[in-house]
Amino acid sequence: MTGAIWNLLLGLAWVLLSGDFTGLNLLVGMVFGYIALVLIEPQVNALKGYPARIPLIIRFLGFFMKELVQANLRVAFDIVTPPWHMQPGVIAMPLSARTEMEITMVANLISLTPGTLSLDVSDDRKVLYIHAMFLDDEEELRRNLKEMEHRALELFR
Repeated sequence: MTGAIWNLLLGLAWVLLSGDFTGLNLLVGMVFGYIALVLIEPQVNALKGYPARIPLIIRFLGFFMKELVQANLRVAFDIVTPPWHMQPGVIAMPLSARTEMEITMVANLISLTPGTLSLDVSDDRKVLYIHAMFLDDEEELRRNLKEMEHRALELFR
């Protein structure tokens, strides 16, 4: 977290020093700040692991956007075609996430994807109950959701 704060501060310093208060200039400043943090990471213990996290975040965002577009297209197709193809149902998915923040993030990512909704977490926090609009292949759905969970948890570890 310290690296992200320093990156943001370096980006804001870039904006202030350049005098160009635009979002694009802030992005440029944050890229230059990231490069500076990568260069000083070996000397600053608080920055350990920060440079490796940014590519993970970018890769996760690409993965999640792909999943989001596919889910939107599937729901839209089902809406515009006369006989509905949905087969709704509830599944229980074992969780690899352990902390409150990890479980919350996984549950919210699943709920953000059209066609799925997180319903509840078991009392022992080991199972997430999910309502799925398309439960054609339960194992495939579970595999896809576990892949999303695995990629999201990579960001924390």
